[in-house]
Amino acid sequence: MDALTPNPSLYNVPFRTEQFNGMPYRRLGKTGLRVSQIGLGTWKIGLPETGDGSRVGEKAAFALFDRALELGVTFWDTANRYNFGSGNSERVIGRWLKANPGHRRDIVLATKLFGGMDGTTPNHSGLSRANILDSVDASLARLQTDRIDLLYFHGYDPDTPVEESLSAVEDLVRSGKVRYFAVSNFTVAQLEQYRLAGAPFSARCPIAAVQNQFDLLDGESSERPGVLDYAAANGISFIAWSPLARGLLTERYLDPAAVGPGDRRYDEGDADVPANTRAKLRRLHELAREWGMALNQLAMAYMLTLPGMGPIIPSSSTVEQLESNAAAATIVLGEEQRQRVREVLSGGADGIG
Repeated sequence: MDALTPNPSLYNVPFRTEQFNGMPYRRLGKTGLRVSQIGLGTWKIGLPETGDGSRVGEKAAFALFDRALELGVTFWDTANRYNFGSGNSERVIGRWLKANPGHRRDIVLATKLFGGMDGTTPNHSGLSRANILDSVDASLARLQTDRIDLLYFHGYDPDTPVEESLSAVEDLVRSGKVRYFAVSNFTVAQLEQYRLAGAPFSARCPIAAVQNQFDLLDGESSERPGVLDYAAANGISFIAWSPLARGLLTERYLDPAAVGPGDRRYDEGDADVPANTRAKLRRLHELAREWGMALNQLAMAYMLTLPGMGPIIPSSSTVEQLESNAAAATIVLGEEQRQRVREVLSGGADGIG
């Protein structure tokens, strides 16, 4: 069907909408860009047969991507460094995009740069103009696309002037290779430094989001406290990495005997869960069951109510996990429910106190 031929399937397209395929969307920071409330983290996706340490190969990944689109899970998060710096997460996404060119605009694609990639000289890492421009070109080649919807700095670089890094991003925005800008693993002080130094660039590349560690059990990283509050106060979307606490906030860890080889935490030697944490998990699971949802769904539905919180980007190894995660976006918790969750997390009257 060419551009001049009417497409009956589009006759009833609404003038505007805040959802897609049943998935609610929310604004990214102060921008006009909308992203699915539940996204897809792709650090597990790669080419396991190459020894890159990934857990989901291309065939399974394509099934995940296909189903994600059907569910409206269209905010996909990757990084050039994922899977031992192989670039294979980006490569697999790129192969899907090449096979599905008509859906490129449906996907809000985010990737990151900073760590050593594509080489081992000192200029193959950091936030110099040279590495930023080269890394973006390399990511675009792997992703087989002409633009990155959201580009993250994957870390803070104390050795490069902030103005140099931001001017490179501004040039990428002007060229159309990058559309929006974000940072990851930043402290409040580093965010404030970027805000103050970035005034000349803020019109074209303000920080739209910050991706830091956060989950209900531990909150923010002790190394980067206060970022969620800073994000809420400054109109930045906080995007949590490892929102399910590396799998803890799922049913699989409720029974220690069920955890074994092939499980991420077990394989990483971190499957022992403290008794206090396990008690919280059991109580949260009881609440979730009382309210007709899964533990992972309760955790993410609650996170979506926190001021400053942006989209949630859990990873999924199976279509079933993806479907369960996506369902969290449509759960609306009442104030009484949120209070009961807070009491469990604090160990209060309704918790393990």
